[in-house]
Formats: sequence, C-alpha cells, structure tokens
Amino acid sequence: MKLKNIKELTRDYEELITRHNEVGTSVNGIYCRYKNPVLTAEHAPLIWRYDMSENDNPLCEERIGINAVMNSGAIKLDGKYYLMARVEGADRKSFFAIAESDSPTEGFRFWDYPVLMPETPGTIDTNMYDARLTKHEDGYIYAVFCAERKDPCAEPGDLSSAVAAAAIARTKDLKTWERLDDVKTDTQQRNVVLHPEFVDGKYVLYTRPQDGFIDTGNGGGIGWALIDDICHAEIRDEKIINVREYHTIKEVKNGEGPHPIKTSRGWLHLAHGVRGCAAGLRYVLYLYVTSLENPAHVIAEPAGYFMAPVGEERIGDVSNVLFSNGWIEDNGKVFIYYASSDTRLHVAESTVERLLDYCFNTPSDGLRSIESVKAIYNLVDKNRKCKVKL
Repeated sequence: MKLKNIKELTRDYEELITRHNEVGTSVNGIYCRYKNPVLTAEHAPLIWRYDMSENDNPLCEERIGINAVMNSGAIKLDGKYYLMARVEGADRKSFFAIAESDSPTEGFRFWDYPVLMPETPGTIDTNMYDARLTKHEDGYIYAVFCAERKDPCAEPGDLSSAVAAAAIARTKDLKTWERLDDVKTDTQQRNVVLHPEFVDGKYVLYTRPQDGFIDTGNGGGIGWALIDDICHAEIRDEKIINVREYHTIKEVKNGEGPHPIKTSRGWLHLAHGVRGCAAGLRYVLYLYVTSLENPAHVIAEPAGYFMAPVGEERIGDVSNVLFSNGWIEDNGKVFIYYASSDTRLHVAESTVERLLDYCFNTPSDGLRSIESVKAIYNLVDKNRKCKVKL
C-alpha cells in the first residue's frame, strides 16, 4: 500500500489547481460545456484537511474530510472572478468558501479560510447553503441563502424534519459579512434571490413559497415580492410570476437560480425545474425573460430544459441533478456555473446574444403532445420553403 506524504499531496494539488480547462464542442449552438469541473472536493485546501505537524500527524492522515463542493454564487469584481461555493464536509454540514481566479473557467483557488458567516441573534443555523450573490445598486453585495434548522414541531424521535428560512447577509469585500434578519414570511422559503435594482423604490425578492422543507405543496412557482426594508425583509404581498405546470420539467417545483441579467430585450433568468421519474427527482435548468418595463411580467419562455445532466454529471450524492445559483455576464459572454448531482461544480459558456435568440425563437410549451408535434410541423414547413440542402 502506497500512501502519500504532504509533499506529494501538495504536488498533486497544484497540478489540479493549475490544469488547463478545455472548452468542449457545442451540440446545439446555444452553449458549450467545459470539460473539467471548476471546483471539486479535491480543490479544498490541504490546510483545511491535514494537520501539517509531523509530530501530531506522523501518518499523514486526513483530519477533516470534504465530501463535495457544489452550488456556487458567482461575481466578478475588479477584474477577478469569485465563486462563493457550498462546501459540504464529511460530517454533512455545509458552509461557504470563496474561490478566486483570474479566469472564469479555470484556476480557481480557495482562500485560506472559509466564510465564518454570522448567525442572527436568537437563532441557531444547523446548515447554510446555496448563496445567491447580488451586487445591488445600493452599493452592497448581498448573499441570500438557505438557513436550515431542525423542525421544532417534529415528533419525538423524528430527526429528519427540517424548516428552511431565507437568510440574508451583506458585504463590501466578500470577507466581512453583516447578517441581516431572515426574511419574514408565512411559508417556508428556499431559493430566494435579490433583484439587482430597485423597482418603484423598493427591493425585490424572487421567492419560492412551499408548504414544507421538501414539498412545495400549494406553492405555485417562482414568486415576486416587493420589500420595504432589506434589513428587516418581510413578504406581505407575493405573486407567482413563473408557474409550475402539469407534465412539464417543473411540475414538482421550480426555483430562481442566480439573479437575472439585464439585457437590451429584457431581464434574462436562469432557473431550475424539478419533475418526478422512476429514478426519483430530476433537476434541470431552464431560461425565461421578463420585461424591462415590468420585470414581473414574463415575455419569453422556451419549452423544456436549457441544460440537463449528461454523462458523469448524472452520478453523485444526489443523482440526475443540475443546479445553478451563479452566473457572470462579462462583456457579452455569459459563464454559467452549475453543479451536478450535489457533488461538483462545472462551467458552461454562452453569450447574451445566443441566450436571447434561444429564448425568443424557441417555441413555448403547448402543454400537450399534439402541440409539440405542431411545432415540429411548423419548422419542417418553413425549412421546406427555404429549400434547405442537407
């Protein structure tokens, strides 16, 4: 049995961090996946995992295990790219850590210390995860994330029931964080996202009301809520702007991904949709666009998924899942950071032009098989008139 020492581990770690990430060939003309994940459990710094003292760790054993690195907020600041990743330890606890790079697709290196996110007075967070980063026009960078706690109403012996709250923190430098009050709401909330601009002088939250920690119940989809005071955010009036539908990719639940990107034709949104299948729940990503004049009004939504898990992306702790809570628009290019199967973080590349073309020129969901066939007929008829040579 050949076991590695710290020197060998360091060499392998540097090879991982500095390896080139090659872009793949697009299969649909809309986006390209990069071949290597940008963050994995192996990207966690060795100083998090190993006691470097030869006296205290003569056998060079890992002391703190990292299980996965996944759902990551993303932001570009002062020419650098930052990912606020969800890191899950071998103990099942998730926490946030910042990785930075000069490139949007490779070379991400975690800071020496993970984020020591403050807790709100009077509450205890069992788990924190899935932060959405928004640079708001008020000058702050906000992280809106899920704070998970044991259900206080759980029956004795029930150690799995949980409640979810939408937590908010803000910063100017990604290092010093101010924890604000959790969003006050009548339902559980996960996948809550802050809009980057004021609307009618108010903050805006994209919400996902649900009856339970897992089940959406009567929650109808992605909501819209105006907020008077972000430091004490309270949802008083919530309307659903992107609904769940029977026999679609989002019939079980859907949720906003990162904050939308402002474009010349509308606000471009990335979201996830969930449906049930024989293998369990299947998570995919989809796009939609809302109006610049009325950001709560959907003006384009292509049928079906934008991205779905393929190949090794389908395998992991929670298989058959794609999830994204971070993307960066950079001079017309869009870098989409998406996690696969709650295990690793990938990146795909597109452009604003291509994503808008996809949204406005892909047929919407007719919600019936015959409507899907009619859409194909329409395209075939158009192509026959164009006398396309294949």
